[in-house]
Amino acid sequence: MKLRDLDIIVTAPPAPGWGGQYWILVKLTTDTGIIGWGECYATSIGADAMQHVIRDVFTRYFLDENPENIERMFRRAYSSGFTQRPDLTVMGAFSGLEIACWDILGKDRDRPVWALIGGQTNDRLRAYSYLYPLPDHPLDQFWTSPDMAAQSALDLVDQGFTAVKFDPAGPYTMRGGHMPAMSDITQSVNFCRAIRTAVGDRADLLFGTHGQFSTAGAIRLAKAIEPYNPLWFEEPVPPDAISEMAKVARATSIPVATGERLTTKAEFAPVLRAGAATILQPALGRAGGIWETRKIATLAEVYNVQIAPHLYAGPIEWAANIQLGVTIPNLLMIETIPTQFHRDLIKNSLPIDHGFVHAPQAPGLGIDVDEALARAHPYTGTGLHLEMQDAPCDYENGNDFRGGAPLKGF
Repeated sequence: MKLRDLDIIVTAPPAPGWGGQYWILVKLTTDTGIIGWGECYATSIGADAMQHVIRDVFTRYFLDENPENIERMFRRAYSSGFTQRPDLTVMGAFSGLEIACWDILGKDRDRPVWALIGGQTNDRLRAYSYLYPLPDHPLDQFWTSPDMAAQSALDLVDQGFTAVKFDPAGPYTMRGGHMPAMSDITQSVNFCRAIRTAVGDRADLLFGTHGQFSTAGAIRLAKAIEPYNPLWFEEPVPPDAISEMAKVARATSIPVATGERLTTKAEFAPVLRAGAATILQPALGRAGGIWETRKIATLAEVYNVQIAPHLYAGPIEWAANIQLGVTIPNLLMIETIPTQFHRDLIKNSLPIDHGFVHAPQAPGLGIDVDEALARAHPYTGTGLHLEMQDAPCDYENGNDFRGGAPLKGF
């Protein structure tokens, strides 16, 4: 069996765009006619440029190769360009192609991917969701409203979710770590208080910060929200500031989580060695694919660190997260984006059951991709999947980060 054809579909989720401006889906076909699906999660360059990278990586390292040879294709992509070091864009391309190979192998053997990478450890996976506006919530008010956040959290908990994520302490700025405004700290406390009051002990609070604070600023914020006992403090300082993240971890009782912007074991291992985090959040469409992230999970197990695969993309990466999660003993939970479009794109083939996802039994990734729907929503913009703002933190008028909704006007 050889890999012969590549097709790339860049799909734009309908407004308001939960999951990013676009999802890069890859479709591989073998000489025996088996189709595998993958998803590339890379945001450093635009969608058009990324398609050229994906085609180049495919032509150099995947074309006419046996899809079983995952390790050899990884070493070629990682090292052949006289690099032998992590490259976010190349590994993003590789990751989606690698996921598609596993989908092919599972379909060829009529087994789910988890059965090929260690077998079933978990028969169901705990899921969580970001807090999104309810239908009656004004989008221009939701992101700064503790009361609306609490209502959204209670709605998720009533659906069966046992953890909810929110990030009220913006802005996300390209300028690097900053000291939070006192108003941002106050707002963060208000969010934590309102959500904790609404859900009680029925759910864990997952506090997202996504790398925007200085070390001292992150510690100040952590101390302020500690009384509400969040399960994690997500990426409190920029992701490459590992020693500084370790300082934050030592200064707070809240477990530190990180990893959505890291790629390969070479970037995760220093986090573990430094004691910078006790929860790792690899995004499989970026971290190196399923096999490389399985290695990351094994490294984490040695350090008594848990895995919570990240998702701010489409449902194919989510399916890969699930296949990995079934196999690893140190899984904490998986992220999900429970929109109708996410469900429709895979024909609801991986349903969420009262806040949990059961181990898939269908071959490959366990999904049925609606290719026509994916093609019916092409991305025609020029922006990046996610974009940090140029403006610095506003210490006078407050900050209103709209929860990752990238579309203007929403």
